[in-house]
Amino acid sequence: MIETPTGAAAPSSPQFFQAGNPPQRLAYRALAPATPGHPGGVWLGGFRSDMLSTKAQRLEDNARTQGRAFLRFDYSGHGESGGDFADGTIGRWARESLAMIRGLTQGPQILVGSSMGGWIALLVARELARLGEADRLAGLVLIAPAVDFTQTLIWERLPDAAKRDVEERGLWLRHSQYSPEPYPITRGLIEDGRNHLLMGAPIRTHCPVHILQGMEDPDVPYKHALALVEHLAEDPVALTLIKDGDHRLSREEDIARLIAAYAGIG
Repeated sequence: MIETPTGAAAPSSPQFFQAGNPPQRLAYRALAPATPGHPGGVWLGGFRSDMLSTKAQRLEDNARTQGRAFLRFDYSGHGESGGDFADGTIGRWARESLAMIRGLTQGPQILVGSSMGGWIALLVARELARLGEADRLAGLVLIAPAVDFTQTLIWERLPDAAKRDVEERGLWLRHSQYSPEPYPITRGLIEDGRNHLLMGAPIRTHCPVHILQGMEDPDVPYKHALALVEHLAEDPVALTLIKDGDHRLSREEDIARLIAAYAGIG
């Protein structure tokens, strides 16, 4: 579920927006539209990733050539934003994302959610519909969507000793192939995640959805994406399975597929 940033640093300094509960100083970069009338785009990154990732930068570059708006930001505890990563939860990051989208964008948006960001995108879609603002979404592009990952892809796979650390000590340090430093899996993350599980009931986005999924993904099995499609029965969904694709899907051919999926929605 981690998506390590691999792109070069952005040329501009970030701006900051107060969002969330409790409020956090969240860093963002926003591209204003040069050609009004088209949907904007919003990048929702992965667990421990940030807005300087290759895919986020390439999507912004594409938006600039098209004259379209594009927003990317860091969740609290990520990248250039304030806050402690260990205090983060799915609910907190979803609330921050909703506040950023409602506060910094106008009109319909295409949400691009990568890994954990795919789960966040679906939670944002559900909340916008609850608020009567479903028309704010033009579509979703989900890259290896790690829906419900805190439960089905982490907790249910943990050895008993690691579960005891989470329950008794409040955290377990997980080693990752994407980072030299282990990262904390906290009791708060796991328990809060259970309050936001989506699988097991119909999921509505009220907009088109395109999922990109690598079949060689070691973190989010492609069968997880197939199950998600089944849960999105009432929305138009396209699924692109990439036979040799990994979790990041950051190769040039993968980014070309991402940009094509994004363009295909709006």
